[in-house]
Parts: sequence; structure tokens; C-alpha cells
Amino acid sequence: MPLPLSVLDLASVGKGETIKEGLEASVSLAQRAEGWGFRRIWYAEHHNMRSIASSATSVLIGHVAANTERITLGAGGVMLPNHSPLQVAEQFGTLATLHPGRIELGLGRAPGTDQQTFAALRRDPRASDRFPQDVQELQGFLSEESLVPGVEAFPGQGTEVPLSILGSSLYGAQVAAVLGLPYVFASHFAPDALEQAVAVYRREFRPSAQLGAPHVMAGVNVVAADSADEAARRLRAVQRTRVKQFLRAGERTLTDDEADAVLDMPAGEQVRSMTRFTAAGTPDVVTRYLEDFAARADADELIVMCPVVDRAGWFRSFELLAEQTGLAAA
Repeated sequence: MPLPLSVLDLASVGKGETIKEGLEASVSLAQRAEGWGFRRIWYAEHHNMRSIASSATSVLIGHVAANTERITLGAGGVMLPNHSPLQVAEQFGTLATLHPGRIELGLGRAPGTDQQTFAALRRDPRASDRFPQDVQELQGFLSEESLVPGVEAFPGQGTEVPLSILGSSLYGAQVAAVLGLPYVFASHFAPDALEQAVAVYRREFRPSAQLGAPHVMAGVNVVAADSADEAARRLRAVQRTRVKQFLRAGERTLTDDEADAVLDMPAGEQVRSMTRFTAAGTPDVVTRYLEDFAARADADELIVMCPVVDRAGWFRSFELLAEQTGLAAA
């Protein structure tokens, strides 16, 4: 691969797993990814989702950092409307102090949950309107120049934790460009505005103290397997699971046959379109897809998510990608 590869781990909890087992799998992946040569691992903030255990993102990052040695770790991302900039600065300033040079912070504007859960977080529904100002306030707390008179972040002040802006629309691209920060597009689940958003970001980018030139990271799904048939089976299982998450038959979950029927109907197009950017197949096929995708996205780096349902296949997918691309050797 001509570009660096990183990992997005949703800290998923598989069928039949406890939350503790799911978190232990995330630690294991981080340890393996460090050896395989991936550049970074990010964890996303989600709430009220039974199958995702990364709601306390900074706590998870601290635990993984304590069980690895050198791989860069960060949030992909912290949903800033759910938090005060001071609290985020203190949390990630603490992480950066304990693990210098290894911590970074991606910031999103969405709540990362439904409206009822957002209310349970005790946040103001208008908080997202202050997103650019909150990013700047957070930058100030992490630097030596707080924008809030008389208030400093301890820990946090002077740590200069690198920031990135996450998005799936032109808004995030414009915020990242104006503030001179890296832009990360969520094309692994919201692909529609990818090319347009990246073009806007590159055209409107203004250099900053953190970043002198535009830097784009694009998300992409990877389902790599030892055979094409195995990859196809795993991809179908991924799509089937997505259908079950979106649709319910009254109070029960859809059966596999019912989910397959939906996938083969026009109603299944939404699920298929959400994961449009998916590299599925043997390692050579996956690598060629990623090279083409990187060119299409005009990306400087790719962050890959493996949505494979079974745990062994999840680990194997990342391993095959690393072997095929020569990450460890590089």
C-alpha cells in the first residue's frame, strides 16, 4: 500500500460474548495491530448500543495504552456536543501525560446516539451549534493559551494533543479547513458526500500551528479472508446483521432467512448503500480495492474497519491485510 493504514475498532461485543470479553478482544487486537504495523487505532463514542462497548472512550484508550507499547491511540471520535471542552481536555491531557506521543483526538459533531439517550446525557440540544467554538476552546485548554480567562486544564495544558475533525458532510469539511486540522470522512458508513467534502476541504484549507497542508483520512470497510467464498459468506453475514439492527418483526429479531429476503429486495438497498465502500475478498483483491478507493477519495491515509461478525474472522481479516500490504516489514 502506498498509504498508511490505521484501524477503527468499535469495541464490538459479539453474539454470546460478555462486555468484558469484547473489551479483552479489543486489547488483543491492539497488541496484534502493533506488531502487524498499523499506524493507529481509534475508538468511537456510542451510547445505548448493546453491541458496542466504547461509550467511555477515554477510559478504554487508557486501558489499551497500558497494555500496548507504541501504537498511537485516539478517539474516532469523541462527540463534542456530549461533553464540555474542559472535561475532554482534562481526560485526554491525562492520557497524553501518562502515554506521551501516543494519544490523539478526533472530534465529531453528532451526539452518537438517539435523542432520548442524548437527553439522558444531560446535554443541551443546541450544543452542536457551538461545535467550531468548542473545538477552539478545547485547543486552547490543550495549549498554553486558554480562551477562558482564569480557567486552565490540569492535566491538559501544554500537552498539544493533536486534533482531527470527523464528518460525513460538507459542514465538517469546512470546519476542518477553516481551523487547519486533519479531516476524517466517515465513508465506511456514510459514503454519499465523500468526493465533494474532500474537495471542499482541500480547496478551503488554511494552514495552522498544528498542520501546514491538508491531510485526509477516509474510512473503509475490509472483509478479507483466505478464499473468495469465505469472504462472500462473511460479507453476507455482516449485511444480515445490519438488517436485523435496522428492522424488527414486532418484538422479535428477524431470522437469517428473513434478513436475507430483505437484502434481496429494494428495501435492502439502504443497508447495501451504507457499506458501499467495502473491500471484500482475498487479500490481493482487498489491496487492489483499497488502492483504487484511496485514489477516488483523494486520501492521504485510510482507516479500516472490519465489520466481520465472528471473532476469529475479525482477527484474521486484519492479519491478512497486514501481511498482503507488508505493513510489518515497512
